[in-house]
Amino acid sequence: MISTFDEAYQFVLQRKVCTVFGSKYSPYPSLWDNTGLSEAKPESGGWSPKVKAVWDWKTRIPQTYPDTVFYGKVPGGDAVLMEMQHFRQTHYSQAYQPVSELDPLAQEVFELIRLEPNYTGPLRKRAIAGLVCTKSQFDTALKKLQVSLNIVRSNDPKRKNDFWLPMREVHLDIVREHESGDP
Repeated sequence: MISTFDEAYQFVLQRKVCTVFGSKYSPYPSLWDNTGLSEAKPESGGWSPKVKAVWDWKTRIPQTYPDTVFYGKVPGGDAVLMEMQHFRQTHYSQAYQPVSELDPLAQEVFELIRLEPNYTGPLRKRAIAGLVCTKSQFDTALKKLQVSLNIVRSNDPKRKNDFWLPMREVHLDIVREHESGDP
């Protein structure tokens, strides 16, 4: 069972793809199900040691090892950590969908991010006000953009919350490989 950051990192590399918190419908193993830390909440309140560790690992592993681990969402919407070679050689070509093939709201949210990358909260406020959508509709559009590999979360450790960027700004080499048809 996983109990440390280094063990979690090795788990991702060995499994190639793992969900963060797990899903009964996912074919992938999860960090959550393979972590041996306590799920009991401290008497003083707050998160359990297991929740704190898994939440930290899902952010810190791709920040610490951006060349070897990708954080994103897979079809179905599960958050995953993925070994970068698997992402590059297999997942990207299987999951990528041009933004032009997505619904109009997802396309408009993408344009907001393309023109001005930002945190989820300010993006949501702009979308609700300017695109006349609900919070739920915005969240669905954001998830579609992640699953289709049009946007990605920043790995900058200075950013404490989800900050969204177009995929090509972070992984231009992978995008170009895909566009040129080179494996």
